[in-house]
Amino acid sequence: MRLWVLVVVCFSALARGQNITNVTQAQAFLDDYNVKVSQSLNARVKASWAYNTNLTDENADKMIDENLRHAAFAKDAAKNASLYAWKGFEDPMRREFFKITDIGTAAMADETKLERLNTVLSELQKLYSTGKGCVTPDRCLPLDPDLTNILANSRDIKELEGAWKGWRDGTGKKMKALFTEYVNLHNEAIRESGYSDTGEYWRSWYESENFRTDVAELFTQLKPLYQQMHAYTRTKLIEIYGKENFPSTGHIPAHLLGNMWAQQWNNLYSDLVPVEGKPSVDITDELKRQNFTAVKMFEVSDAFFTSMGMKEMPPSFWENSMLEKPSDGREVVCHASAWDFYDGDDFRIKQCTEPTHSQMVTVHHEMGHVEYYLQYKHQPVLFRRGANPGFHEGIADVASLSFQTPKHLHEIGLLPVLVEDEESDINFLFNMAMQKIAFLPFGYLIDQWRWDVFSGATKPEEYNAKWWDLRCRLQGVSPPVKRTEEDFDPGAKYHIPGNVAYIRYFVSFVIQFQFHKALCDVAGHSGPLHKCSIYNSTEAGTKFSNMLQLGSSKPWPEAMQNITGQSKMDAQPLMDYFKPLLQWLTEQNAGVDVKWSESCPVFAETKSAATSGLPSGLMCLFLVVVTGWL
Repeated sequence: MRLWVLVVVCFSALARGQNITNVTQAQAFLDDYNVKVSQSLNARVKASWAYNTNLTDENADKMIDENLRHAAFAKDAAKNASLYAWKGFEDPMRREFFKITDIGTAAMADETKLERLNTVLSELQKLYSTGKGCVTPDRCLPLDPDLTNILANSRDIKELEGAWKGWRDGTGKKMKALFTEYVNLHNEAIRESGYSDTGEYWRSWYESENFRTDVAELFTQLKPLYQQMHAYTRTKLIEIYGKENFPSTGHIPAHLLGNMWAQQWNNLYSDLVPVEGKPSVDITDELKRQNFTAVKMFEVSDAFFTSMGMKEMPPSFWENSMLEKPSDGREVVCHASAWDFYDGDDFRIKQCTEPTHSQMVTVHHEMGHVEYYLQYKHQPVLFRRGANPGFHEGIADVASLSFQTPKHLHEIGLLPVLVEDEESDINFLFNMAMQKIAFLPFGYLIDQWRWDVFSGATKPEEYNAKWWDLRCRLQGVSPPVKRTEEDFDPGAKYHIPGNVAYIRYFVSFVIQFQFHKALCDVAGHSGPLHKCSIYNSTEAGTKFSNMLQLGSSKPWPEAMQNITGQSKMDAQPLMDYFKPLLQWLTEQNAGVDVKWSESCPVFAETKSAATSGLPSGLMCLFLVVVTGWL
């Protein structure tokens, strides 16, 4: 009956050409909306989960159908919400109405084009997730775990080059036309929501007119620390691979950094360890020695949160999650992700977990996402999000900052020997920097590239060139082989075909240290920030939970104020955390030019097959013969 009355009131308002100002009626609309949007999102997420854990055409079609059904629902809801004079309401009601009306691509009027957009995205994701990289013509491997392990563990420079190039040939190179179509369709849909392009829409999630300037200033502040890391790493890698394998421009070839995208370098720790003879802070060997399963790894993470009095994982998590790569031969999306099914009970993680240090860090990251879901599940549906996208990622990493401290690893039996001295501290900080500092320019540049693609500043015929312009200039990393516009290297990174905005990760790598410092203060920690663990601190758990429970019900500066006492993003806690390492690196790099050329190295033209490999004398004879001089 209440819904019928609401419909009558709405149509009456339309007939009179007036907006509804009655707050009671508005609340009735919101209550009804939250029931229905929960059902719509649940169906959509279930279809997406089915596809991501079993990449069949049938599941793709079902996922597209649910995406279109939800888009139609969102469009109708936005239309009905516009009947209310919601801009005159008080928060949080006004905030909730705004989120209902800000519907992104669902605003697209042409349903055929919207369906095509969803189809293109599905095809892009499938190209990525089913892609294989041919290390040699007869050795074609999936990314996880095969190519990932080659990049992490091999020191054969030709094998590394083959895996690096093979993955890009097997994924990105096949995507360029589809990606260009996606950009055009996505922009067209977003413009119907009132934004100039997709980049502007994505930046709007941060509720700051100066967001692009804000992140640029943060990157500038952090760049000196990255330069010192880069210089030290380059020097050590030259010792391993030889100067002849490095360009004179000061760049590091991307295939030598232990990761398919050179985004984090911690797989090189044993090669680059600052001080030999100290216990390793990498727990991979210990995890394998203790026969850690995927489930046990997640149980350790769950225990971290419950030690602080926070939420434990519900039974449905353990029953429904995909914690290992299926053994039945199904093609799945192995990229780790956390899932909220919007019914207040079903929360899952999808991860092809291996017993390694980096995977254990990922486990804590994904569990951090689920902890956030559990904390804000009481909020209206559209407030069941991070205060901004960077918050969700930053909060997900807070536990891993404490988990990785040597004292904590020793306490839970994963670091057999604990040595606490300055040299061990440098080793620990260096390992953390290879995760956190090495990532900063990569996290920053991906959406710099994509924003320019969306705005039209970067044209399809220069996609790859502009990608490498940014990577060479900002990251100091260069391709190991010549790249052309026949290649589409951005597509070899999941978040590009996956349509996932990336600046959130750069933001998160800054603010997680703000959160960490604030929680360490509450936990009563004294001493260097890098030695703090909030494990077992119910005081920190209470403060953390209070902020998480807000979801996105308030603008993110208020959530930031709630936990840190300040309302702005601040890189100083990160700089404080790594201060001892920065001093040490600066000393090690004395006399070394820590900069690199802003331009990528130029590759020499490949010799023709007819003449390659001929000794110089024979070359001269060959030229004489073919030019008719004899």
